[in-house]
Amino acid sequence: MPLDSYGVLSGTLHRHFRDTPDTQGHWFHVNLEVDAPAGRYRCAVDVDSKQSTTGVQWKVLTLAASVLDPVPSLDPGYHELSTSSGSGALDYQRHPALRHRPGCAFPVRPPAWLRDLMDRLNPPRPWISGSNLDAARALEPILLPGREIMVFGEPFDHGLGMHNIHQNQGDPYGSQWWDDNGTWQDGATLTRRPDGRYDVFLNRFSSQAEHTGPDGHPV
Repeated sequence: MPLDSYGVLSGTLHRHFRDTPDTQGHWFHVNLEVDAPAGRYRCAVDVDSKQSTTGVQWKVLTLAASVLDPVPSLDPGYHELSTSSGSGALDYQRHPALRHRPGCAFPVRPPAWLRDLMDRLNPPRPWISGSNLDAARALEPILLPGREIMVFGEPFDHGLGMHNIHQNQGDPYGSQWWDDNGTWQDGATLTRRPDGRYDVFLNRFSSQAEHTGPDGHPV
C-alpha cells in the first residue's frame, strides 16, 4: 500500500543542520526547522544511500510557481494532498514540470535523430549521483533562513515534523519499502526565491527504479 499519509508543509525556514555521522546504522539526514502556525516542525530530508554501492541521486531545479499550482497559494501549515494529478501532489515521473524531459512523453523510445533534436530544444534533466555528503552540499545552498519553504512528504505520527522527503515509488520487490510504493506521493524540498520562483531539490536512492507502473512498483 502507499504511504499512510501524504501532504505538504508550507512555512518559513528557521535553520537547517546535518545529522552527526555515526557507525550505528542510522541514515544521514539534512534536518530542516520550519516555522508554521502550529509551531516549529522538524523535517528530515533523507540523503543517505541506504547501503547502496552507488549512493544517492538528486536534481536541483528552478520552477515558476504556476507549474506547482495549487500548492503555492495554500496558507502556512500542513495540508493533506490527494495522491492524484492536479491536487498539487508531486510525482517525479508523471508531473509535467519534474519529468526527465519536461513537457515530453512518448509511449516508445523516439529515434536517435529526434532525441538529438530534443536535446537541443528541450534539454534533459539527468539525475546526479554521489555520496550523502555530495547530496547535502547540493541541497544546502537553497536553504536560506527566512525563505518561504514547502516540504512534501509524510507527517510524523507524533509531534510536528515530516519525513519520507524523497521519491516514494520504485523500491524493488523484497525490500522493506516495497509496500510504501505509490504514485503521486513523492517528497521534495522547495524554497521561494525573491523573484517568486522556487528552487527545488528532488532526491531518490539508486536502488529505486526510474520507471514505475500505476501502482508505483518498478516496471
